[in-house]
Amino acid sequence: MKSAQGNRIRGLAVAIAAAVLLAFLSDANAQQKNTPGFWGPSQRIAKPDLSPITRLRFVTTVDFFPFNYIDGAGILTGFHVDLVRRICAELSITDRCQIQALPWKELQPALEDGRAEAIVAGLAVTPENRKHYLFSQPYMRFPARLIAKRSSLPEEPIAQSLSGKRVGVLGRTTHERLLRDLFPDARATTYSKAQWLYEDLQSGKIDTVFGDGMRLSFWLASPEAKNCCTFAGGPYMAQDYLGQGLAIAVPADKPMLAEAINFALHEIEASGAFTELYQRYFPVSFY
Repeated sequence: MKSAQGNRIRGLAVAIAAAVLLAFLSDANAQQKNTPGFWGPSQRIAKPDLSPITRLRFVTTVDFFPFNYIDGAGILTGFHVDLVRRICAELSITDRCQIQALPWKELQPALEDGRAEAIVAGLAVTPENRKHYLFSQPYMRFPARLIAKRSSLPEEPIAQSLSGKRVGVLGRTTHERLLRDLFPDARATTYSKAQWLYEDLQSGKIDTVFGDGMRLSFWLASPEAKNCCTFAGGPYMAQDYLGQGLAIAVPADKPMLAEAINFALHEIEASGAFTELYQRYFPVSFY
C-alpha cells in the first residue's frame, strides 16, 4: 500500500510490535492479561453438516487495523484474517474457505449478488442490518476504560474517587456522553486530538483519561507512553452507548451458515485458541 494511510498503518504496527516486550515485562496489572469471553460455560452447539457448501468466502477491508490491513509485504493480514482461518479449520472446510478484501461500499453488494457468503469487517449489528443479515454471536466488544498514571491510580469506588477530578475525553463523542452519565461528579475535560489528551495526562494537567479501551491499550503499549500509565478500574461495556460489538454477517436466508460460524467461534474460545489470537494482536488487554 503506497498511500499515506497505508504508511501510518504499517508504522503503527511496527510501533506496537516493538512495544510488546515492554508491555509484558512491565508490572502490568492482572486485569491487563484478561481476555474476552462471550459464551456461557454450559453452552453447547452441535456441529452442522456443511457438505452441501461448495465455498465459504469471507469479505473484509484493508483499513481496520489491527483487524484487517495490508502488511509491509503487501499481504492481507490481521486479527480477522487469522480468525477466519481458525473458523475454517474448526469447520473442516479449509479447502473451501477464502477471504477477500473489498472496498467497504462493496461488502454488502458482494453478499447480495452471491460473490461472498460472509462479512467479517465490523458491520454494525443494528436493527436495520438485522433485516438483511443474520449475525453470529459477538466475538469482540469495545469497552470504555479509564487510564491514569501509575503513581496516582484512583481507588475503588471509582465514581467516588473521580468526584471533582479532571477526566480527559475526546469531545463530542459517545465516550463523552458515557463519561458524563457514569461519573456526573467528575470534571469532564474535552479534547479534539488524542495526542493532546495523552500529553496532558503525562504532565498532570488532567487526572485520568476516559475513552475507547482498544485505542487506549495501543497507546499504553507504545513508546510514547513511556510506561507511565495503566488502566484504572474495570471495563465499561455499556452496549446502549457502544453497540453490540463485532460479529460476522451472513445472508438472512442462510441460517445454517450462521449456526456453523457460531459453532466454530464457540470451539475456538473453548479451546483457548481465541485467547492466543487475542493476546497476539492486543498485548495490553483492554478488558
